[in-house]
Amino acid sequence: MSAQRLAAFCFLLALVCFTSCAPPTCYSRALQLSKEIMSNLDNIHRYSRTKTCAEFLPKMFVDVHNSCITSKLRDFLYVTENLPTEYCRERPRIRLLKRRVQTLYSIITRACYRDLVFLTDDCEALETGNISPRYSEDRLEHLIEDA
Repeated sequence: MSAQRLAAFCFLLALVCFTSCAPPTCYSRALQLSKEIMSNLDNIHRYSRTKTCAEFLPKMFVDVHNSCITSKLRDFLYVTENLPTEYCRERPRIRLLKRRVQTLYSIITRACYRDLVFLTDDCEALETGNISPRYSEDRLEHLIEDA
């Protein structure tokens, strides 16, 4: 009887392990990369060896729901590829950031093309981090009727 319970327990444990091994979707991978990029940017601004290089990088708040993200990522890649000093271009943290931004740009423009839903087109929010709510006409009409 205990062998059957042990076998059942092992089966349930294996089932739990295998269900968490599902491959990421385009959307989940884009969200994960955006969080990693923001974390990398924060580390670059705080780390003493890359703090001087961070001055050359434009401000960026990654929001995969913003339709301006593709142009912002493309501009950011241009800046990282053309940093003024060799020292900054060769820093491991900068190179890792550049690689992640390239990956996110490829995912958004190629792999997940038409799979992502853009909820806003506020390009300024990608620079300031202030996301202003934009209501569609239908939603705005309901808000006016409720008032």
